Amino acid sequence: MPDATTFDLLDQGLYQSWLTDPALAGARFAAIASGSRVVIDEIQRLPWLLNEAHRFIESRSLVFAMSGSSARRLRKAGTNLLAGRAVRRSMHPLVPEELGSAFDLERVLTHGSIALVWSRGGTREVLESYVQTYLREEIQAEALVRNLPGFARFLPVAALFHAQVLNAAALARDAGVSRTTVVGYLDILVDTLLAFRLPAWEGHLRVKERRHPKLYWIDPGIARAARRRFGPVADEERGALFEGWIAALLDTYRAYRNAFDDWNYWAPTGSPSLEVDFLLWRDDESVAIEVKAGKRYRGEHGKGLTAIGNDARMRRCVRKLVVYLGDHRLRTDDGIEVLPLRDFLDELEHDRLFP
Repeated sequence: MPDATTFDLLDQGLYQSWLTDPALAGARFAAIASGSRVVIDEIQRLPWLLNEAHRFIESRSLVFAMSGSSARRLRKAGTNLLAGRAVRRSMHPLVPEELGSAFDLERVLTHGSIALVWSRGGTREVLESYVQTYLREEIQAEALVRNLPGFARFLPVAALFHAQVLNAAALARDAGVSRTTVVGYLDILVDTLLAFRLPAWEGHLRVKERRHPKLYWIDPGIARAARRRFGPVADEERGALFEGWIAALLDTYRAYRNAFDDWNYWAPTGSPSLEVDFLLWRDDESVAIEVKAGKRYRGEHGKGLTAIGNDARMRRCVRKLVVYLGDHRLRTDDGIEVLPLRDFLDELEHDRLFP
């Protein structure tokens, strides 16, 4: 917003003056012409400013764009979240559609595509700085945890669970903290927009049969940096990184384009070898997607997709897709469509996943 009046709460002078004398914020807003645009960055540092924004939306028709990196701080403060007067949007890493000819899958899997990191070349120093800044400014400065060393130990362990079903007990054991603490730490990762959970599709499962959610970091470069992995992608991590990146793409298009209404992963009880990575829902129809980082399609890749069609509890599954890194589009005898990444991206970008 080049024509907007901007306030950056990382400016310590501004922050301290408004912190000690809140009336100054109202005085600054009152001096702005009616109907003008106002940008406030790092709003979570002074949550009460949302009340002032509400007041000036009503009294002077100011249009506010407020950004921040932690919804947790706002919720804990019992803040006025401007229900009915504001639209919440999340900023996601850059997607191939935005990167255009600069898109390079290997670079994305290695260093990620967060705008700040991408613009600075995705070097080891930039990624290390990103993680350290997160610990220092988001976690320590906002006092989100009491035990910062414990949280620092937790981060690389949580990164190992990228694209994996969450096991809080195992995560707690490896991080050297209690299970209750780990659950709180996972909530912080989600609330500070570094990760999200994907629930299992449950149908009519009994409580004891319910599956744990899967954990996805929002960017492969950040997940790797949390584990201090900065070199070329190793074969053993490629599958999880590719699946996680596809998950982040789907999450982005759900947020930006309403590409689907809801989603899950599918893993039937009693069949540990069967799973489908993503089950997208739109109304009463679903699209099942399995992600494979290889360049060749093998029949076993569609095993879960074949099984999902035999689940009597499943509503209408209109497409079963395998996304892979090969060059050829295929269709199996049982109706599984095998899409090269470029074809899948084209369908996602043009809202053609659902027929």
